[in-house]
Amino acid sequence: MTEPLTPGQVSELRKKHYNATLVALRKPNPELGIFRVQPDFPIPPHKPGQYTTLGLGGWEPRMPGCQEEVLQSGEEAKLIRRSYSISHPILTETGDLVPAGSLPWLEFYIVLVRFSETGKPPALTPRLFMLREGERLYMGEKITGHFTLEGVQPDDTVLLLSTGTGEAPHNYLLWQLLSSGHRGRILAACCVRYRRDLGYLETHQRLVKMFPNYIYVPLTTREPETVHQKVYIQDLITSGQLEEKLGQPLDPAHCHVFLCGNPKMIGVPTVDRITGAKTYPQPTGVIEILEARGFRADQGSKARGNIHFEEYW
Repeated sequence: MTEPLTPGQVSELRKKHYNATLVALRKPNPELGIFRVQPDFPIPPHKPGQYTTLGLGGWEPRMPGCQEEVLQSGEEAKLIRRSYSISHPILTETGDLVPAGSLPWLEFYIVLVRFSETGKPPALTPRLFMLREGERLYMGEKITGHFTLEGVQPDDTVLLLSTGTGEAPHNYLLWQLLSSGHRGRILAACCVRYRRDLGYLETHQRLVKMFPNYIYVPLTTREPETVHQKVYIQDLITSGQLEEKLGQPLDPAHCHVFLCGNPKMIGVPTVDRITGAKTYPQPTGVIEILEARGFRADQGSKARGNIHFEEYW
């Protein structure tokens, strides 16, 4: 066990490391948070779908009921950082699309991780969920990433398929599509355990009424009516339900698919450097299903296909 830092030491560390303020926090449920973070510096130019880092010091309190953490000597004075995709509010309170460049803060959609399957206790989210509005934290000054709408044409079909908080960058992509007057059909599907885990459900329901080319498909797996009839993202495709809801067949020539969330849903294959042969993980993920139908996943930022993915784990 390490000796706790004094209040004076904590105050100095916060002044040294923190460069942003939590200006708003909404919790759709106790383990799901929508954080709006305003940096002390101008928000860097960026594209929807990209990510930056958030951080808190090892000296900050952790949420009760989380996996126990034992810090080694000196770790309590270090900054804990993690990358998060940027979400985005799509509608204003009056029901209009949010004007471009009108927000002085960035939005993040984060789930509280209480226990880690890797054995190492989760470090950041148990601290983030202790924050209150007006308190300080760290935000990275660089925004980057290749999970963007690059290559998408105005009449293309766009599929935004996610699990849990993997919906975050899709909200930003959707805002860009709708704000630019995208003419092709847009379908967003998000798979979660319970309805309460759909943090943006009401927004999407409003958007469906506002935009005839937009379809939203929320999937739950543990509600009483779905626990014995689970439909995962993969099932949505293989059963034909996705094309039925879309109202048209999937055409690799005019469709882009964005995948974000559970790596098992995405199913990124390994590629043999010599032969180019692909080995897909099991259980079968979306990439294997769609590549069998003529789609092609990105292979790095330069070999861009029409399946784009961001793993959230």
